[in-house]
Amino acid sequence: MEMQGNGDDHGAFMEKFLLPPSPSSDHQQPQQPPLHGLTFAIKDIFDVAGRVTGFGTPDWARTHAPAAATAPAVLAALAAGATGVGKTVMDEMAYSINGENAQYGTPANPCAPGRVPGGSSSGSAVAVAASLADFALGTDTGGSVRVPAAYCGIFGLRPSHGLVSTENVVPMAQMFDTVGWFARDLPTLSRVTDVMLPPVPAAADDDAEIRRRRPSRVIIPADCFKILGSSDDDHTYEILNASAAKVFGSDAVVDNGNLGDFVSSNVPSIGKFMTDLSAVEASSSCVPPLSAISRVMRVLQRSEFKSNHAEWFNTVKPNLGPGIRERVQEAIASEDESAMDDLHAVRTEFKSALATLLKDDKILAIPTVPGAPPKLCMDAALLEDFRARAFSLLSIAGLSGFCQMKDPEKKMLTLGAKLIEWVSNKVYRASQGWRPRVRLGG
Repeated sequence: MEMQGNGDDHGAFMEKFLLPPSPSSDHQQPQQPPLHGLTFAIKDIFDVAGRVTGFGTPDWARTHAPAAATAPAVLAALAAGATGVGKTVMDEMAYSINGENAQYGTPANPCAPGRVPGGSSSGSAVAVAASLADFALGTDTGGSVRVPAAYCGIFGLRPSHGLVSTENVVPMAQMFDTVGWFARDLPTLSRVTDVMLPPVPAAADDDAEIRRRRPSRVIIPADCFKILGSSDDDHTYEILNASAAKVFGSDAVVDNGNLGDFVSSNVPSIGKFMTDLSAVEASSSCVPPLSAISRVMRVLQRSEFKSNHAEWFNTVKPNLGPGIRERVQEAIASEDESAMDDLHAVRTEFKSALATLLKDDKILAIPTVPGAPPKLCMDAALLEDFRARAFSLLSIAGLSGFCQMKDPEKKMLTLGAKLIEWVSNKVYRASQGWRPRVRLGG
């Protein structure tokens, strides 16, 4: 069913329509389905049968046929009783964390007027923040759920890579592409998470045991908070310490001191990439070993992007907006094949090192972004430092494939302890004996 826009949707939607919940096949089930009564928005990267998936750009929509099938993540929400309300605007080809779209317009950030909403899942985050939907689906490759959640002041969850199917989702870079979701409140986020995450296998801990699990330690590396580069670093750092201490006692809060030093000591292959950092990445405003992790991830990402989309790009020659145009052209022209072994070595070593750091049910609490959302239409050169600091944080979960949750900072004081309990109860979900590690984004 098509719906007409009312001019008050903050520019969040590509198109509005109603996808009714799937009829229940279990007529003996007296309870309402878990997402009954909730509405959700869908990033225009997910296939919906009979509709063209636009991937953020008119040229993609023009050159692709309507989808033959609906993405499993969308089907899961419908099967759980939720109602879809439309497709949302996203950054062109998912290649930006700003949320600005030169073709369709930029969704208006209801939390920070005059500033970017964050991308690439911009419309999904805005739809939730503006109460146009109860929750929304997005994807996160380099930060595309976590950043919009941070900028729009809502909850965002990027689960561990591979935990939720990306079938019938347009690929950006499959090595990192992850289905995630947004909500305004913790109860809704919890309900959606229970539906989207796979059930615990019989061989794993039972549900009751998982509910009893609590993080054994909360690691809060001070150097990651210095990336904030303002008085915010001490403020957020103190809130996280207080919240963790309130739940577990002061002995459970570990000041790891310096995550950068940990990476340097435990990821031996990273040294090959430390000498190739830009002046900004190597500066005191960043943590150089984390900048190198970011560099590795972005090169792997662009290599997969090129493999996925070079033929289409060279054939269609799409009209892309500033910033994204240059980024896509750089990816298509890149020649990274000779470095692949070293890049994959860093990824393997980093994932192993982080798994060791977080073993025995530890969690890592870090900032999601280095500051307030940038102003709209800022010159790319002025954003270079901010982007470098952002990706040095975002790549921690991105390259490792581990999960990260972004909480609304304005709710941290009242919900800090509850958030950590939520991590224990809802995200320590096993799959074939493998547990996602969780980060709380400050």
